This record gives sequence, C-alpha cells and structure tokens, in this order.
Amino acid sequence: MPKAQWDGVAAGQQRFGVNLVSLMVTLREEGRLPLRTIQWYLQTVHQLHLSVGGIVQVIHGAAKKAQPAVTQVLERIRASPVVHDDETGWRQDGANGYVWTFSTPTERYFLRRGRGKGVVDEVLDESFSGVLVSDFYAAYNHYPGLKQRCWAHLLRDIHERKVVCPDDAGLLQWATAVHQLYEEAKALRSPQAQQRLRDQLQLEGRLLALCRPFLNDPSAAQGKLCRRIDRFIKELFVFVAHPVVPSENNAAERSLRHLVISRKISGGTRSDQGTNSKMTLASLFGTWRARGLNPLLQCRQLLTSPQV
Repeated sequence: MPKAQWDGVAAGQQRFGVNLVSLMVTLREEGRLPLRTIQWYLQTVHQLHLSVGGIVQVIHGAAKKAQPAVTQVLERIRASPVVHDDETGWRQDGANGYVWTFSTPTERYFLRRGRGKGVVDEVLDESFSGVLVSDFYAAYNHYPGLKQRCWAHLLRDIHERKVVCPDDAGLLQWATAVHQLYEEAKALRSPQAQQRLRDQLQLEGRLLALCRPFLNDPSAAQGKLCRRIDRFIKELFVFVAHPVVPSENNAAERSLRHLVISRKISGGTRSDQGTNSKMTLASLFGTWRARGLNPLLQCRQLLTSPQV
C-alpha cells in the first residue's frame, strides 16, 4: 500500500497527508459516497489501493480531530437568540433511533438519541435563553422559554383536512379565514416593541374566536385542529412580537435534508463509533455548508490546525 501524502504534510500521526484525508472525508460526508465507491475512485483515479477498513479509520480520525470545533458550534447555538429544532429517523446496527438537529442560519448540530424530551435539555441547557422554533411534537412542550410553533406544519395539516373533507363549506371558510389571518400577521412589522406585542395579543384573540365555536363540537371537521390551536395559542404569533423569529420551521427541515439523503444511501450506521463520527462530521460539514464555505478547503484547514 503506498504511503500517500500528496503534499508531504501528514495529518497528525497518520501516514496519509491532509489532502488525501480531506478528500476521503469530503467525498464521504459532502459527496455522500459509499465507502466502496470512495475506494474505487481512489484506486481508479489516483492509483491508491486502500482497504475499506482503512478509509473508515481515516474518517474516524478526522471526526476525533473535529470534536473541539463541533463543541464550539454547540456553544454558538446555545448563545443564539433563535434555534430551530427537528428530528428524523436514523438506524444504527438495525436499531431504530432518531437524529436531532439544532440549527441557526450559520450553525448545524446533530446527534442521535431517542425521541424523549431529555434531548432538548441536553443540548439547550440552562445557558440557552432564546426562542425555540419547532413543530408541535410534545418533546418541546416543557422548554420554559419562548417557543414559536411552525405555521407551515399547521397550514399543511389544515390543507390535508380540506382534502379529506372537500365538500365541507364550513371547513373551507374556516381554513381560508385562518390562512388570511396568518398572512396578515406576516405583514405586520411595527418598529415599536409595545405595538408588536399588542398586535400579537390581538391576533391570538382573533384566531381563538375563529376556533371557539368548534372546540367542543365532535362533528366539526376542524375540531381537532382548533383544539391544537387553543392549546398552543401563545406559541403561534411570537414571530409578530419578535421580528428575528421566523413563523415556520423550514430551516430545520432543510438542515436535515442532507442527512436524510445520506440515510437513504447508506441505511444508517453500524456502531456507536460510526454514529458519533457521522454526527460530528455532519455537524461540521453542515455548518460549513450553511456558511457557504468550501468543505474540502475547510477540512484541510481543520486537519492542519493545532490540536485543541
């Protein structure tokens, strides 16, 4: 097996140079290539004969090197005024689990856990005092700070209800009124904080008035949605009082997209070490992606930086 150090600079104690290591890690994480495809590419294009196990060890080594940088990502997320949160399935060695994303416009942090509320406490510890943007999943309910629930999810559920009950004139009228109220809320941008708070309270009252007739009506097609709105009313118009807060959680779904595609290709991970490396590198590469940075160059810079 050749001693491949392309530029003569080795990554730590490895016998592979940083250019080669950066290429392998970037092909795996940013390119989402299977390990055997990376092996084939290196052999075919660069005449480098590496085993799959050797490539895996290189990736684990890069993930270990990246840990301090990912810790800094987490610290910046905890210091952010707004954090988006979401989760999706992820299998490890055939066992079901979930990948959680905690993200801002410039940071991405991923970890695999169960689906309990403790994950929110683990990541957003007592140092976080910002607004949590999420869907309506119960794991977010206990967060004591301000929360903005996702209007995209709510409107999607309203649309699905309309599809199920296309001939219900009352449902269609109610759905149109809710959507119009939301569009009105998005247009409100008072420069005065007190006015924005008054606008929020007024919108809450108007939305409740739309829902109140159906809260206890078991025959109403919109009854379940109205009860959800009633329960989360204080978390639907936070974006009006706080303009930096978006009204939906699309950013979290976008941050997960890369991992979802990777999961479809690989089927998940096979071990704790593999999962930890995947989450670490996904966090770092996701952050670089969010910032519009070149992942190959950033990876090389990471590998040549002093060990923290």
